[in-house]
Amino acid sequence: MPIDWVNGLIGGLLIGCAGAIYLLMSGKVMGASGILSKFAENPNKEFLNERGFFLIGLICFPAFLNILGLLSNAITAQTNLTNSLPILIVSGLLVGIGTRLAKGCTSGHGVCGISRFSPRGIIATVVFVCVGVATVAIFKQILGII
Repeated sequence: MPIDWVNGLIGGLLIGCAGAIYLLMSGKVMGASGILSKFAENPNKEFLNERGFFLIGLICFPAFLNILGLLSNAITAQTNLTNSLPILIVSGLLVGIGTRLAKGCTSGHGVCGISRFSPRGIIATVVFVCVGVATVAIFKQILGII
């Protein structure tokens, strides 16, 4: 019996707890793209505050789990990540452009926005999901790229 939903549940709980802790500790809503963009604007000023530590944790914790061997098997066994570097680069750029246009990412709108009943967060999350479904349908089923 597949238990993929357990991994999703654990990941969702971790992201939700991180968002709640970040809000309680800093008084700010957690959104990875907003934190990254503020950090990029002024890295010297932001490095030793909650944004810098958040980004360090965002990079170091998965690396730590990977070193322990807890992450690599779970990811490689359950994903269909493409080996095409151009597709990965274009995808990353499009995600970056989309987060700027939406003024936030799924962690900000989806987790923190919906939990605060933010109309903007709810609408943005619905749009994210619909565009994601359409993108997979087009690129996988119609074009056969992924």
